[in-house]
Amino acid sequence: MATEQTFLQENGVTVTHARFIVSGQTYAMSGITSVKAGERKPSRGWPVSLIVIGVGALLFGSIGAAVIFLAAGGLWWYLQKTEYAVLLRTASGEAEALTSKDKGYVTRIVAALNDAIVARG
Repeated sequence: MATEQTFLQENGVTVTHARFIVSGQTYAMSGITSVKAGERKPSRGWPVSLIVIGVGALLFGSIGAAVIFLAAGGLWWYLQKTEYAVLLRTASGEAEALTSKDKGYVTRIVAALNDAIVARG
């Protein structure tokens, strides 16, 4: 029996020519027809609302309230990060296998999966 060729092994994720293992779940590479990276941007509605309230408070002379609302809205906005996902297409549809705020990590996984798909022939 031949050993599996490993394309990536990082942070609990393993990609071989036969399997994709992530979060305790194993996907057979033979069942994966395509793979791509997805992107989910955070909702900015509430942070923008706080900033608008802060600007309104500033216009009406309430400096203390303005500082609080502007700081809270700005900090909330800053802390929100885009999430990236590994999306697998199989015969049964599309599945989100993994999400991360690290775009490079997701890109490396997608590249390894693509290499594994090509290697399996």
